[in-house]
Amino acid sequence: MDVFTDGACLGNPGPGGWGVVILKDGSTMELCGGEARTTNNRMELFAAIAALGELKQPSKIAMYTDSAYLKRGMTEWLPRWKNHDWRLVSGKGEVKNKDLWVQLDQLCGQHEVVWYWLKGHCGYALNERADQLARACAKKYIRKEQEAL
Repeated sequence: MDVFTDGACLGNPGPGGWGVVILKDGSTMELCGGEARTTNNRMELFAAIAALGELKQPSKIAMYTDSAYLKRGMTEWLPRWKNHDWRLVSGKGEVKNKDLWVQLDQLCGQHEVVWYWLKGHCGYALNERADQLARACAKKYIRKEQEAL
């Protein structure tokens, strides 16, 4: 199964959205959501969490992201963070977005996930679609803010 994720934030922090495209057994599923005030990194993480949370059985997944933060976090930094009780190895505090990293780590433990980084906005059609979904959901929160005024 192939999963493409992306996060977007209109201002950082600001209204944010996440998008997911899942390819499984010849079919395509799209997911998206967002928050009124968040960061781009949180939306990148939440996209991966949403994708994995949608799966009902353990699966082999090729996870594609244009977020170096997400990919490096999962493939390089996570083991050190866990070994240091979710504190930065530099000793300069707790890992940012710990709540989402913990959740993502737990979900990944249920699946066989291989992480791939794609350069963003370079014509990868499914990555571009995940970006479109994320931006569309983020824009909904701008409209809600404007309607509240």
